Amino acid sequence: MLPFSGETRSKPFITAFFFLIYVLGVLINSSIITVICLEVQLHKPMYLFICNLSIVDIFYTSVTVPKLLHMLLSGNHIVSSAQCYTQFYFFLSMSGVEDFLLFIMSYDRYVAICDPLHYHRIMSQRHCSLITIGMWAVGFLNSFIIVTSALYMSSCHSNIIHQFFCDVKSLTQITCTTTKMFFVVTGIEILIFAGIPIVCTFVSYVRILAIIFKMKSKESQKKAFSTCSSHIIVIIIYYGALFIGCFIPPYSEVLDSVFNIIYTTIVPMVNPIIYSLQNSNVQAAWLRLLKGYSS
Repeated sequence: MLPFSGETRSKPFITAFFFLIYVLGVLINSSIITVICLEVQLHKPMYLFICNLSIVDIFYTSVTVPKLLHMLLSGNHIVSSAQCYTQFYFFLSMSGVEDFLLFIMSYDRYVAICDPLHYHRIMSQRHCSLITIGMWAVGFLNSFIIVTSALYMSSCHSNIIHQFFCDVKSLTQITCTTTKMFFVVTGIEILIFAGIPIVCTFVSYVRILAIIFKMKSKESQKKAFSTCSSHIIVIIIYYGALFIGCFIPPYSEVLDSVFNIIYTTIVPMVNPIIYSLQNSNVQAAWLRLLKGYSS
């Protein structure tokens, strides 16, 4: 792992930075999970999905940052093939789960605003449980297929990864030949986990905004928009970061590393903060829990 391997003087500051970001991210996401689990009033589909998003964000940072901290503290930047592909597997799994989760959250808001009379039937507890189980199962299965196809790629003499964790771009850069199977599987994965969710999410919010603008009451418009504004912000940050990453030139290693640091550490920490600040129910639940503990 080449990034930070040559740093000596600034290593303590880099280590402290990543440690602080990691601890803050885990604490903030864990607190969101705790509040939703303890507050009966938050036992609704939207908050179930927010809880799952916090779990995904914890895994996101836990897959990459602890290994980076170990390398910084020990000075050993060598990673075995088994460790590399294991990290690659779990990182892809979390990406797949989050892609589907963000789409399901947009669909939940679509049903709540565009078809409120049938909301409890469509987003029933049984349906939400099945969606959640299926979402996680598909994410792990998809990652298994991609990693299996990646194992058949032949490696070159180079064993240097210009990234602080193992991802698709870094692994393909050290391979001599990329198999046709890998390209086919990756293309299908991009279509299913990126293309379709993005299109469906976009269509959902076009229809949601159309319904909101047709509302005669300004208060109703404000209330309806407040229920989906935090999710819109999270989607813009998530997919915006993905698109920026796609347009980074392959020779720009420093820029690619900076982007991945933001994408894998900062964004997972920001997501729960956005939901906490935008959602009045979460804020009220926070205050009730704090008053309960203080008394």
